[in-house]
Amino acid sequence: MSGPPDHKARLEAFSEPHVAPSILSADFSRLGSAISEVMDAGARVIHFDVMDGHFVPPITVGPLVAAAIGDQVHEAGGVLDVHLMIERPERQFAEFAKAGADSITFHEEATPHAHRALGAIRELGCVAGIAINPGTPVEAVGELNGMADLILAMTVNPGWGGQSFIDSSPDKVRRLTGVSGDAVIEVDGGIGSDTAGVMAEAGATLFVAGSAIFGADDPAAAYSEIAAAAGVPPEN
Repeated sequence: MSGPPDHKARLEAFSEPHVAPSILSADFSRLGSAISEVMDAGARVIHFDVMDGHFVPPITVGPLVAAAIGDQVHEAGGVLDVHLMIERPERQFAEFAKAGADSITFHEEATPHAHRALGAIRELGCVAGIAINPGTPVEAVGELNGMADLILAMTVNPGWGGQSFIDSSPDKVRRLTGVSGDAVIEVDGGIGSDTAGVMAEAGATLFVAGSAIFGADDPAAAYSEIAAAAGVPPEN
């Protein structure tokens, strides 16, 4: 995979399995403390969900919040994994890169120019990701010719945290491994200690967990339990 030097370095951060706590489910009145808690427990990828009220019904956060937490995540040795659930995502790539995003993932369903969009993300020095919804076939990303560094398979319908895991997701990820090349496979939605293991067996190496971590009485312990279920080494 080609790209500027910062792209290569950032891509290396995704070369090992990780559980990525999603701040969508965190208490925003104490966001910094919530991030510290999971990073102290070993998390090195912080997932940042962006929703626009159009591609999905809710509205969440944007570049200002990403910039507010970026230094904290980086100083703790982590990376910021930005997931754009928005229309016309190309318009926002530069702002999120400037805000400190290490990876930027957009939805295949949100743009007719996925190949061009992936190239634009790489040109900004970020890891280039593309997401597909549960109803989108894996073949939709099969013609990207190695342009995707990361492919995110939604294991719930995008929009709200706390949804139930879609039971057919492991089979979809297995099929995705056949068209993904050497891209990292990320899964997002309903991931917890009861589902992380089967998704790891299916081929995923990056596991987004939101309410299963931040909705727990002890988020650090919940993170560690999910990481163990996914086979993530303790140092990751």
